Amino acid sequence: MNITQGRWRLAFLAIVLITCVGCDQATKQLAVDHLKGPPPQFYSFFGDTFRIQYAENPGAFLGLAKNLPPDARFWLLTVVNGVVLAFVGTIIFFRTDIDRLSMIALTLIFAGGIGNLIDRATTQNGVVIDFLNLGIGGLRTGVFNVADMAITAGFVLLLPYVFRKAEDPVTVAEA
Repeated sequence: MNITQGRWRLAFLAIVLITCVGCDQATKQLAVDHLKGPPPQFYSFFGDTFRIQYAENPGAFLGLAKNLPPDARFWLLTVVNGVVLAFVGTIIFFRTDIDRLSMIALTLIFAGGIGNLIDRATTQNGVVIDFLNLGIGGLRTGVFNVADMAITAGFVLLLPYVFRKAEDPVTVAEA
């Protein structure tokens, strides 16, 4: 990797982190300020296709692990998540052999993970603030946030790597 590529990677990482984490935290604060509290409020747009509503998620994606004891949730969703994010951050910073699409995908996952990790570390009971919901009729997504959109976009960008045809493996005898 040459200096120009290194600068591009660092600039890209900084821009994505600042915009994604900043937008995530700002919109979560708006949700707390304007949507939190009884009675449950939501605002509906486009024939109820898009809703803005306040939710606190103690679990992971779609509430997974929300029923674990608080200590187990802390270790799994804060500590283990922090370690995984440190690993992803290390790959982004130091691996020079990853292609641009993988770099973009991992950076989105990293930024979204940081946004949700900030919530876990700063909210009471380690909950993540969610406030967006999509659906048609009774078919609706779970409630999510800007960080979740970044994480999802990153994983979608990685899908071609999951489904690509594997190269012919080199056997030990050929090596």
